[in-house]
Amino acid sequence: MKRSLALTVTMACLFGLPAWSQEYPARQIRLVVSFPPGGGSDLIARVVAQKLAAAFGQPVVPDNRAGASGNIAAEIVAKSPADGYTLLFTNSSLSISPAVFRKLNYNPVKELMPISMASSYPFALAVHPSLPVQSVKGLVTLAKAKPDALAYASAGGGTMSHMAMELLRLKTGIRIQHLPYKGAAPASVSLISGESQLAFVVMPVAAAQIKAGKLRGLGVAAPTRSAATPELPTMQEAGIEGHVALQWNGFFAPARTPRPILDRLHREVAKAVYLPDVNQRFEAEGATPSGSSPSEFAAFYRAEAEKWAEVAKRSGTKLD
Repeated sequence: MKRSLALTVTMACLFGLPAWSQEYPARQIRLVVSFPPGGGSDLIARVVAQKLAAAFGQPVVPDNRAGASGNIAAEIVAKSPADGYTLLFTNSSLSISPAVFRKLNYNPVKELMPISMASSYPFALAVHPSLPVQSVKGLVTLAKAKPDALAYASAGGGTMSHMAMELLRLKTGIRIQHLPYKGAAPASVSLISGESQLAFVVMPVAAAQIKAGKLRGLGVAAPTRSAATPELPTMQEAGIEGHVALQWNGFFAPARTPRPILDRLHREVAKAVYLPDVNQRFEAEGATPSGSSPSEFAAFYRAEAEKWAEVAKRSGTKLD
């Protein structure tokens, strides 16, 4: 009798798993977004969330939890049940945090599982028009002639805009002051107003402000030139070898989320980011769709984490 009951339970588990995975999702999904409402990354999160909701037949509700370079949102998801009903939408800062923060209440590598990258876009190195430089070479020359006289704005310590400039410092030996702000928007305002003199600015903002004459673009921190600013050389073309800093956005789930759920989520994200109307939104933001698989995204994430850990170590970047 006991053997028969055990066999029945075992068979139910074995044959019940596919049916269970096919039933996902059976209720609302919470999408924890590590950015404040209204920005470009938040827009991408909401556009993709709408498409996922339509595909799943269940609401996918964005929950903005900005702050601490994305760590607030990431910790919420890392500590959530691994059932596919609490997901994270975050950016490049997740690959930087383990290296720069002295103490994190979670381990992003061990407690989060990559689902798919949604999109990426480059940073442009931009200066205030009052600065008498027309190229990356000219900026480096000026900065070396006047150590610590120039100040750069960033979206905050441990963000990609911060580390992109640290990478430039390491590669050129320039000495410049860091003005960290609470987000990309105030950092851009600082640069446009002249409070700071230079910054790595995300392409959607940079392209518009360069065309308006409020900023002067010098280079693009990407492997290839950006269609939004084709006149700007890559940092490599400008003489800074190996300088690449991409702002990527992607979906993560708590560790130990069942593989069938991860695969289902990836399939729907990959479909969503290539839909014509979503692509149109991405192009407006200067972003390139991705839809990478969980394994591809995991490999990319590991490589990014190793790269920025080395930059943080060499630059001495540490945050409380």
